[in-house]
Amino acid sequence: MNTSRSARPPLKTADADDTNASTAPPALSSAQRRALRADAHHLDPVVMIGDAGLSGAVIAEANRALDTHQLIKIRVLGDDREARTRMMGELCAALGCAPVQIIGKLLVVWRPAKAARQDTGFVPKKEAAQRAEAPAARARKPVAKATRPPTR
Repeated sequence: MNTSRSARPPLKTADADDTNASTAPPALSSAQRRALRADAHHLDPVVMIGDAGLSGAVIAEANRALDTHQLIKIRVLGDDREARTRMMGELCAALGCAPVQIIGKLLVVWRPAKAARQDTGFVPKKEAAQRAEAPAARARKPVAKATRPPTR
């Protein structure tokens, strides 16, 4: 076995969030791991690792997917079982996520959601229009209807 391959340091990109990369992967109990495996059963892979291996772009994409979904599947297209195991370890070390399962060519990883997301200031058009109409609707006073004489 070539020791230079297995001693490769985990990849880190400038796009990866440093707060997640510096934290240790969360430890999962067997019950938590079982529940996450059940939750991941219906998921489709959102990241694919091709012949180029674990590149910075793959790590950045996995980081974005973990920020969005917390539990993701990653498909590895290579046939080397040891390489898949090594990639799982490198991904978990680089992204601060916990390994849930390796089944065939699929890797399942989980990272807890961030405590508080920063407000980007983005408001969808529909919500912005509703906010603009709301003060105007409250400011209007009901208009008294003119009374008609009763019809005979």
